[in-house]
Amino acid sequence: MSKPRDAKEEALKQQGVLNPQPEKVLDELFLSSDFFDPRDLVQVKYEMVRRVVKDDYPVNLAARLFGFSRPTFYQVKNAFEKEGLHGFLPKQRGPKSGHKIDREVIGYLEELLKEDPSLRPKMLAEMVRNRFGYPVHPRSIERALDRRKKNAKTEPDL
Repeated sequence: MSKPRDAKEEALKQQGVLNPQPEKVLDELFLSSDFFDPRDLVQVKYEMVRRVVKDDYPVNLAARLFGFSRPTFYQVKNAFEKEGLHGFLPKQRGPKSGHKIDREVIGYLEELLKEDPSLRPKMLAEMVRNRFGYPVHPRSIERALDRRKKNAKTEPDL
């Protein structure tokens, strides 16, 4: 039997700020008040930093009460000091863009496909490795070429 959908939980999830481990939040405010929601990652991080900065809690105690490690507390605090409330938002992990498949590689791939449209991503990956000296996954090639096609469709004709 599935649990009923919670509108706030859905909204937090959609915004990327749903705390993956709300059960680890043991701070008294979150246990005794409906206003403080352990599922709200931004609120949990804010209150953890506030407990240390304003209420003089020891870092290790605050981190434990809010379900984080000491190193994570310092990362959260530093992000808040640099970025304000935006520092509490989770960051995108991993590379932010295709770092191996740059314009030169895309140009090479397009040239190969123009000569032989039947080339499959696996073969293209091997050709990139031979020409540029580093491995590229066939799926990365597919995504890069799809992005290139999509961007070409949205660019206005001059």
